[in-house]
Amino acid sequence: MNATAPTTAETLRSALGGLLDGLPPKQAAAAVERLIANYRGTTPTDAPVLRDRSDVAAYAAYRMPATFEAVRSALDGLAEAAPRWVPGSHVDVGGGTGAATWAVDAVWDGPRTTTVLDWAEPALALGKELAARSGSDALRTADWRRAVIGAGIALPDADLVTVSYVLGELTAEARRAVVAEAARAGQAVVLIEPGTPEGYLRIREARDQLIAAGLKVAAPCPHDGACPIEVGQDWCHFSARVSRSSLHRKVKGGSLPYEDEKFSYVAATRFPATPVPSRITRRPQIRKGLVLLDLCGPEETGLGRATVTKRHGGLYKAARDAEWGEQWPPADAPATPDGPDAPGV
Repeated sequence: MNATAPTTAETLRSALGGLLDGLPPKQAAAAVERLIANYRGTTPTDAPVLRDRSDVAAYAAYRMPATFEAVRSALDGLAEAAPRWVPGSHVDVGGGTGAATWAVDAVWDGPRTTTVLDWAEPALALGKELAARSGSDALRTADWRRAVIGAGIALPDADLVTVSYVLGELTAEARRAVVAEAARAGQAVVLIEPGTPEGYLRIREARDQLIAAGLKVAAPCPHDGACPIEVGQDWCHFSARVSRSSLHRKVKGGSLPYEDEKFSYVAATRFPATPVPSRITRRPQIRKGLVLLDLCGPEETGLGRATVTKRHGGLYKAARDAEWGEQWPPADAPATPDGPDAPGV
């Protein structure tokens, strides 16, 4: 994995910081508010709402950091399941200004060919401009192409295909076509959607489609079986911490220097990968002398809750340090008598 991930994130923030130079703050805030209101889920594939550079600049400055962190978290799940695999080629479907390409660069080192496809030419132009400010050859040499994202799409074969925050903009027919083509073209496919009940349902449907196409789930699920969540009762999603820019604070009126981006995802591969034994599906609840962990485990186990107490020794400390979205038990779980085989774990 790429040891320079913080540098990539800092470089992206720096590049985004210069986007709004010369654009009045009120105009930028108004553009963001308008785009947030209608960008996700109502846009026909032949009429993008990112109409010009000011639209794209405002939206990228506001949304790109969150998209980057969510995609990076999902890609970390894939890298965790296939630690020796490094993509030599990447196609980003509906990539816009390139958040996913920056996330790929944050997770993996090495030479890589990158193709970004999107229907909005202003987004592609700005994405190319941002990439030129990076220190990455893979980003600077990326191919930015205009393409209609939907039925009839044809993707170049690639080691990795990403589709992030796109499926919700498509009709059901177009979604199925995009997922089918991603499954055909990619050795690994990673799909990311907002962490809402609706976003989860789109990921759940796409997960089934990827499995039917012959891919195996690498993350976040521990297995390829049916999702154990009862639709309408809960949904699978995770969270990524995002540093707030001045534009975030102006638009939202928030005082905190950060916010949490909720997302749902699936990563599937045509090559061997090792899913985690169990995944922590909610923030751990730390109580006096114990930690409660909500888990999604093997197919035969499904959803459950582990109670880790002080009597579990080193595993108790690991539970106190555990984060939402991580594997359980940790790969480096302490070898204590009650360790990974402790009751309820």
